[in-house]
Amino acid sequence: MTPNILIDTHAHLDDSSFDSDREVLIKRAFDSGLGYIISIGSDIPSSRRTIDLVQQYNNIYATVGLHPHEAKKWDSKTYEELKKLSQSSRKVVAVGEMGLDYHYDDSPRDVQQEAFRQEIRLSREIGLPIVVHTREAEEDTMMILTEEKASEVGGVMHCFSSSRELALRCLDMGFYISLAGIVTFPKAVELQKLVAELPLDRILVETDCPYLAPVPHRGKRNEPAYVRHTAEKVAQLKGLTLAEIAKVTSENTKRLFRISTQ
Repeated sequence: MTPNILIDTHAHLDDSSFDSDREVLIKRAFDSGLGYIISIGSDIPSSRRTIDLVQQYNNIYATVGLHPHEAKKWDSKTYEELKKLSQSSRKVVAVGEMGLDYHYDDSPRDVQQEAFRQEIRLSREIGLPIVVHTREAEEDTMMILTEEKASEVGGVMHCFSSSRELALRCLDMGFYISLAGIVTFPKAVELQKLVAELPLDRILVETDCPYLAPVPHRGKRNEPAYVRHTAEKVAQLKGLTLAEIAKVTSENTKRLFRISTQ
């Protein structure tokens, strides 16, 4: 495989579980064949830490946003704070992680919905794509994406494990589908069937590290280097080589996030 071609499109590199060896695992990722990592902001402090981090590495980019678990932190200043952060570095490539999570309900659902709407409005104002988290909230997610005209900026449904119907509706809106370690789990049969029919030009791969480590590392702390295992599984499901999947998902990522290698 051509070195430095895989891209981890969703990593939480600012997570405290990486505090003891962050520099080492980032080096391990690039040594293992990654070309880029997108590090994801999940609230204001996380977004700040992420921007600080990406200034230290040429091949790491950032997003800024408020995760649905953190939506309860939204206040009158949040919109402007996120806007300021998004404009503080050319390496901010998207708004998010945003969305709805009705599984844990760490924030009230109406609060999640309002934060989601506001973040989409911000993305439309500044012209960046969005990174969407949805869990057990398919109808409300689609309603808000549609009503807030998210198709105008596009984005990615990250760590996708929802229904085929949702995938098709998001594809119709011009969104990408990002696949994480879940696709390697033996019981993820429906997701694996879906991957087999997804259009190649709309697939991304990610780790969502430190969460959801793929087989054979399941149950351990996840890290960007492990995105290779997810890409290998996607290649198997599509009947392609790892090099082919790495090439196309890398091209898709650069197109969505407007990452130039020139």
